[in-house]
This record gives sequence, C-alpha cells and structure tokens, in this order.
Amino acid sequence: MALACEAAGATKAARDEIGLIVLGLLAGAFIAFGAVFMTVVTTGSGELPWGVSRLLAGLVFSLGLILVIVGGAELFTGDSLMIVACASQRITLRSLLRAWFLVYVGNIVGAIGTAALVFLSGQHGLSGGAVGKTALTIASAKAVLPTVELFFLAVLCNVLVCLAVWMSFGARSVADKVLVIVPPITAFVAAGFEHSIANLYFLPYGLAIKAWAGAEFWAAIGQSTADYPALTAGGAFHNIVVSTLGNLVGGSLMVGAVYWFVYLRRA
Repeated sequence: MALACEAAGATKAARDEIGLIVLGLLAGAFIAFGAVFMTVVTTGSGELPWGVSRLLAGLVFSLGLILVIVGGAELFTGDSLMIVACASQRITLRSLLRAWFLVYVGNIVGAIGTAALVFLSGQHGLSGGAVGKTALTIASAKAVLPTVELFFLAVLCNVLVCLAVWMSFGARSVADKVLVIVPPITAFVAAGFEHSIANLYFLPYGLAIKAWAGAEFWAAIGQSTADYPALTAGGAFHNIVVSTLGNLVGGSLMVGAVYWFVYLRRA
C-alpha cells in the first residue's frame, strides 16, 4: 500500500492544471452529495437514540468518499497523502503544493456549486421545511466552533479519511474499496469531526437558506432568520480556514508522514 500510495502521488502531480481542477470539482460535488444524503436522512431522526442517529449520519455520508475513490476524483483531504511521494523525492515540494492548490480550488467550486444547485432545487422545503431546518442547525453548529477545538476535530477527521484512502490502495475490487471506506468515514461523522470540503457544502447551503429562503419556508418551520444569529459568513470562513489547516496536518503528518517513515524511508 505504501508503494501504491507513492506511485499515486506521482501520477497526481503529473496531471495538467485543467485535469486537476476538473477532478477536484467532481470530488467537491461528490462529497456534497454525501452531505445532501446525510441531511435528508437525519431529518426527523431526533426520536432515535443520539448514538444511533450519528451512526446513521456517518453511514449515509460515506457515499461521498465512495464516489470519490471509485469514481477517480481528486479530494484535497485525501490528497494529503501525496506527502508520501514528496518525502520519497518522487515529486518536488513545488509540484505537491501546486496539486494541492488546484485540487482545493476544484473542491471549492464543486462543493459550493452543488450547494447552489441544491438550494435552487428547493430541497430545503422538503418535509414541510424540516430538511432546511436540519441544514440550518448543522451549519449553525459548525459556524461557532472555537478555533482550537475546531482544529483538532479537523486533525482527527482527516486521520480517518486518509486511513480510508490508504486502505483503498490495498483493495482489489470495487466491493473491497467500499468495505474499507465505510467504517472510518462513518466513525468521523459519528464522532463529530470536521471535514473542510464537506463544510464547503454545509456552510454555504445554510447561509443560502438563511439569506434567500422565502417567507413560506420560515412560516412552515415556525422560525425566522433571527433564530440563527450564529450562522454568519465570518463564522463560515473561520471554520473553512481552520478545518482546512487541521485536515492538512492530520492527513499529511499523522498518516502520510508516519507511514512513509515506517515503510519507505531509506536507512
């Protein structure tokens, strides 16, 4: 798996700019689809035991990374493992940073673009506005996380994401990939860890509902924008910046660098 990860990093770094951005766009959209699925399925799950509802959320969100891995897209958080190829001198630091930047740009466009499409589809009005209320609750909670707590939630998140990606290098079939992806992704969602690319869907979608949902929606849920004072553009920006840094540390240093040191370093 270490050699496969190293080779994959070299292949990714060799792609042209347009290829990386487009594959990044797809990954951003795929992760957003997992977030959409999670929002819909967990709506009305409050009657379930808390742990069961979190387990359910994680299981359905796993769709996002399954689409990324099986569909061959480029996800910034998973691409933290490109540090392995850099440490082995298969790629330069410049090419690593170039790939990370282009993939991240694509992820931003894909995730926020999907949030816009979902909002325009009127999905927030499903179940008498309950789906939109769930989305607002999720986004509001993320927008107020303290910096240190948010950073380490993001570190832990990408440890699990990158372990899922790492194990997928050893998979021989699509079924194998699905089986190794689901447990760690379910775990990070159930535990409430923070994924920067998923948050690029959750937060803009929540902000869009707060800013542009019609009076019918607010009447249906019996609330108003004043009930979500914590959901602001500033809070969303803070979350994205800090969770991105935490994800990068968790994936590149705590997974990629550790496995490189154990398996690939030259004595």
